[in-house]
Amino acid sequence: MTLPRIAPPVGAHLIRSDAEAIAVATALARDFAATASERDRLRQLPWEEVERFSASGLWGITVPRDHGGAGVSAGTLARVIAIIAAADGSLGHIPQNHFYALEILRSGGSPEQQAHFFALALQGWRFGNAVAEIGARDFKRRTRLEGGILHGQKFYCTGALYAHILPTLAVDEAGRQVMVFVPRDSAGVTVADDWDGFGQRVTGSGSITFAGVRAAPEWIVPFQDSFERPTPIGPHAQIMHAAIDLGIGQGAFAVMLSFVRERARPWLDAGVARAQDDPLTLARVGEVAARLRAAEALLSRAGRVLDAALAEATEDTVAQASLAVAAARAATTEAGLLAANRLLELGGTSATMTTDNLDRYWRNVRTHTLHDPVRWKFHAIGNHALNGVNPPRHGAI
Repeated sequence: MTLPRIAPPVGAHLIRSDAEAIAVATALARDFAATASERDRLRQLPWEEVERFSASGLWGITVPRDHGGAGVSAGTLARVIAIIAAADGSLGHIPQNHFYALEILRSGGSPEQQAHFFALALQGWRFGNAVAEIGARDFKRRTRLEGGILHGQKFYCTGALYAHILPTLAVDEAGRQVMVFVPRDSAGVTVADDWDGFGQRVTGSGSITFAGVRAAPEWIVPFQDSFERPTPIGPHAQIMHAAIDLGIGQGAFAVMLSFVRERARPWLDAGVARAQDDPLTLARVGEVAARLRAAEALLSRAGRVLDAALAEATEDTVAQASLAVAAARAATTEAGLLAANRLLELGGTSATMTTDNLDRYWRNVRTHTLHDPVRWKFHAIGNHALNGVNPPRHGAI
């Protein structure tokens, strides 16, 4: 597929507070929800929606206040993502790596790099992602930066199709991992629309080839260094993934309630006229409501603990943030999957009609929850509780 040229943004609204960020996200979500099913069913890439999303100012809300941004709390960032993901799971996922890149800059970029890239984010520039490798488990075979030249291939590059800048993980000549902020229109960059997952269909998670891309020194930000000392990069990345799963689950739950009220039929042995009075249906609905509420509470708590690590990153604050986010991630994974499953279960056979496309909630949350295995979240929590071992510091915990 030939991708349209990504023009530089003409500007973005400047959001100034946490409350404004929530209000803007809520208004956008109402519009996005109306056309989400059709985009997913036909795999229509949301170019216009992404432009509106970034022009709204929401993509700049984590820029620190001393750089002109709102510097919103981690909890607010999670709420914004969950609100959008409830309306459209793909749109909620697209900016995750953008915010990840901004946190890498905040934790490890030079003052000059921070000033430059934060200003771009406030102007509406979108950062994508080029982190995961194609078939390379060997560290030495990864994307290389040698003599200022970048070579390599990446896949599962969520948001890359819509991005102006592609933050790219590479190994330099010293064998150290760095993040290279590559402009999308650089010579030698090829972005392919080849994401073929059954869920998250319009996230722009294609592949990227870097063939002799010349990287300017000011594009190169230390990456490995930021995990050899306590930084909140990992839990900051993971809280957004938890928010995506929670949002998709909340979206599925809202649809389930209306479907049961309006279209589902009670089981004949229930002895009631309406599905919403079926006692076993009520129990199933109550379980989903409780799980989602618990997951939301854990996500809110994780935001508060993460804020402490963002304010002062120490061995303890970062470990506590990682553990709190891991708990939220485990809960949102299970609650999101449960909500999507119950939508179909309680809706009955009529809920499987392709015209309704209700399976998109299950496809989206099942695909996204595979991003990092939840079993390792439980492992990290258990290893700390039983053995006092802090979680490892990397982007997946």
